Amino acid sequence: MTSYAEFYRRSIEQPDAFWAEQAKLIDWKTPAQTICDYSHPPFARWFVGGTTNLCHNAVDRHLKERADQSALIYVSTETDEEVIYTFRELHAEVQRMAASLLELGVRKGDRVLIYMPMIAEAAFAMLACARIGAIHSVVFGGFASGSLASRIEDAEPRVVVSADAGSRGGKVVAYKPLLDEAIRLSTHKPESVLLVDRKLSAMNLVAGRDHLWGAMRQKHLQAEVPCEWLDATHVSYTLYTSGTTGKPKGVQRDTGGYAVALAASMKHIFEGKPGETYFSTSDIGWVVGHSYIVYGPLIAGMATIMYEGLPTRPDAGIWWQLVEKYKVTRMFSAPTAVRVLKKQNLEFLKKYDLSSLKALYLAGEPLDEPTAQWISEGLGVPIIDNYWQTETGWPILTIANGVEKKPSRFGSPGVAMYGYDVKLIDDITGEELKGPDQKGVVTIEGPLPPGCMQTVWRDDDRFVKTYWTGAAGKLRYNTFDWGIRDKDGYFFILGRTDDVINVAGHRLGTREIEESISSHPNIAEVAVVGVADQLKGQVAMAFAVVKDASLLVDAAAHLKLEGEVMAVVDKSLGAVGRPARVRFVTVLPKTRSGKLLRRAIQAVCEGRDAGDLTTMEDPAALQQIKDLLAS
Repeated sequence: MTSYAEFYRRSIEQPDAFWAEQAKLIDWKTPAQTICDYSHPPFARWFVGGTTNLCHNAVDRHLKERADQSALIYVSTETDEEVIYTFRELHAEVQRMAASLLELGVRKGDRVLIYMPMIAEAAFAMLACARIGAIHSVVFGGFASGSLASRIEDAEPRVVVSADAGSRGGKVVAYKPLLDEAIRLSTHKPESVLLVDRKLSAMNLVAGRDHLWGAMRQKHLQAEVPCEWLDATHVSYTLYTSGTTGKPKGVQRDTGGYAVALAASMKHIFEGKPGETYFSTSDIGWVVGHSYIVYGPLIAGMATIMYEGLPTRPDAGIWWQLVEKYKVTRMFSAPTAVRVLKKQNLEFLKKYDLSSLKALYLAGEPLDEPTAQWISEGLGVPIIDNYWQTETGWPILTIANGVEKKPSRFGSPGVAMYGYDVKLIDDITGEELKGPDQKGVVTIEGPLPPGCMQTVWRDDDRFVKTYWTGAAGKLRYNTFDWGIRDKDGYFFILGRTDDVINVAGHRLGTREIEESISSHPNIAEVAVVGVADQLKGQVAMAFAVVKDASLLVDAAAHLKLEGEVMAVVDKSLGAVGRPARVRFVTVLPKTRSGKLLRRAIQAVCEGRDAGDLTTMEDPAALQQIKDLLAS
C-alpha cells in the first residue's frame, strides 16, 4: 500500500499520468488522446478523444460476472414497498425507459427533466438518459411550481419525466398539479410528459402531451437499446444549485471525467467492493444522490439502496433495520439526519446486527464533534466526514482509507483529496496561507480535477465570474468557505465566507459558535447567524433545539438555560464569541434536503424579506422564530 502523501503528490505534480491510471477503472470504447486539455483556463476538458458511456459502466459491463446480483434495492416506508432489481433486471428496465424516451423524440444532446420522488423509475430515467446520450436535469421532487418553471426554462427539456405524487411522513404530495402549473408558467413548453402513476393521487392528463409509463413500458418489454458511445466531454447532466436567487445556476457535468472520478472515489475513498451494498440516505434531487445513490455504487458493482421515507418512520430504527437486512457495508448520510436520530432512544441503534457496516460517511454541512462522538460510540465504526459541493461532484476533503488508513478527527472533514490542489487564501491580500492554524478562504488551484463542473449551463461568463479569481496563469476556484488547516494537513471548515460574523472587528465563524453551544448536554441542534448591530457591526444570534423541552417550563427556566449556554461559549471561545441571545425553539428551519436555512433566519432577525423559501421543509419553523422575536 502506497502512502497517501505520495499518492496525493503524484496527482498534483503528474496529473496526466495519475489520471490516465485512474481511467483504467472504467470501460472505454476508444481511449483518450489527451488526458487534460487546459489550454483555455479555467475550462478543463478531461480525457479528450475518449468515448465511453455512464450507463454501460454502471449496468452493462456487470452483466458478464454479476447479472443476477442485486443492483438496485428500492425501499419505501411511505407505501410499504420493497423491490430488488438485479443487474439483469435493471438492464431490462433501463432499456424500456430508453425506448420510451426515444419514442417521445429524445435524441443525443436533448434535455430530459426528471421531477420525481425517490422511486426506482427515477433511477431508470437517469440511466436511460445516460444510455442514449440525453442530458438529464433532476429537480428535487416537490419543488414549488415557480422554482420548477425556472428550471424548465433554463434546461429547455424535450421531455419531462414525473409521477402522480410523492409521499413524506405519510402525507401525499401531488406532483402533477405542480408540474402542470410550472409548465403553464414557463416560456418553454416540453413536447411530452412521461408519468409514473403510483395511484397516490388522481391525475388529469393533457391529451397529446402526457403519456403513462405503465402503458409505454408494456410496449417496450423486449426493448433492446444499445449504449451510445459518447465523447468524454459530452454533457451528462445539469443540476441546479439550491438556494440560488434570480436565474437558477445549472452545474454542468461531463461524461468521461465524471465516470473516472466516481470509479476512483469508490475505490480510494469509499472502499466499495463488487457484491457489497451501499446505502446513501440522500435524494436523487441532490448531488449526493447522483454520485452516490445512482452512479458511483453501480459503477463499482455494488447494490445500492434507494430509500423513500423518513429516518424516524415507522420508528428511529428503520435505517439500521435496512443495514442488517441488506448487509450494508458503506453508508452515507448527513449530520442533520444524525442529529435527528440523536434525539431518539439509543436502543434503536442497539437492536439490530450492524456487523456488516464498515464505515459511515457524512456530508452536507459541518459535522459537530458531539454528534460525531455520539454516532461513533453508537455504531462502533469509523465516522468519516467529507466536504464537497454540487459543483465538484465528489469529495474535496475527507480520508482516503482505500489508499492509506488514516484516523478521522472529530470536527474535521479530513485532508485534501487527490487531484484537488487546495490552498487557503487570505481574503484581503489574496496571498496563500502556508502555515498551520491560519484562517483563510478554501480555494482550489486550476484545473479542477475530473468529475467537477465543466461550466454553468449555457453561461460560461457566469462560471468564470462566480467561481474564479487570480491571474490567468494561476486561477483559483473559490469554494466560498472559510477553513483552517492544522500541522498534519487536516482541514476544519468554519462556515461560508458570507456567514462570518464580524463582532467589533473580531471575525468569528458561525461554525465555531455552533460547535461550542452544541457541546452543552441539553442542546440537540443549533443555528447561529450574524445579525446587524449598530454598536458592534454584527452580533451573533443563536437558535437552539433542546433535548428535553420539559426543562423550559417558564421564563425563569429559559433564562437559566440561556445562561448555562452562554457560560459554555465563554469557556470555549471567550466572551467575544458569546451570542447576544440564545433562543429556544422546537425545530429549526431547513430545506427538504436537511440544510439549515441560516440566511432566512438572519433575514427574519434583521426584519428583511427572507426570499425564496420554496425548498423549506416546515414553514412553521421560521414562523416560530418570528414569534419569538416579536414577543
